[in-house]
Amino acid sequence: MDAFAVSVARGITMVRFQAVRALTIAFFFGFFQAIMPIGGWFSGHSLRNVISGFDHWVAFALLCIVGMKMIYDALKHKENRIRRTSLNFLALLGLAIATSIDAFAVGISLSFLQVAIILPAIVIGLITFLLSFCGVFAGNRLGHFFERKIELVGGLLLIGIGIRIVVEHLL
Repeated sequence: MDAFAVSVARGITMVRFQAVRALTIAFFFGFFQAIMPIGGWFSGHSLRNVISGFDHWVAFALLCIVGMKMIYDALKHKENRIRRTSLNFLALLGLAIATSIDAFAVGISLSFLQVAIILPAIVIGLITFLLSFCGVFAGNRLGHFFERKIELVGGLLLIGIGIRIVVEHLL
């Protein structure tokens, strides 16, 4: 659901819907949601204590940075709108990692339960891919209807997701 929410937020920033960009975003999120549980599964118990100590802070920082940029962009003048549609490789990589860190922990849990990881990882990846593509599409349609207000809400939503991740880990 985090990847879906971020996909909606990214769709909001598009001036017009571009299927290639939506597929790229969906691929990144789907790929990382599939690969992270596999990485967690292989890491198993040995890294559990190390990762659980800071994973939520990394996700929080990445989501807040992107969310603050979206808020900043929403408050800029309209003539700069086209520049906001770009999503470079590093930003997309950061978002994909931030939204899939918890999947790494799921992989660790599945290794403790001695569950085979390949089928769950494929299902997680495919569902995330589909939801992310739909999220970009929905965000693009809503974004044009509400203009800057929805982008501001999207930025606040990303920051909220980051805060939720930290609160869940601290409680």
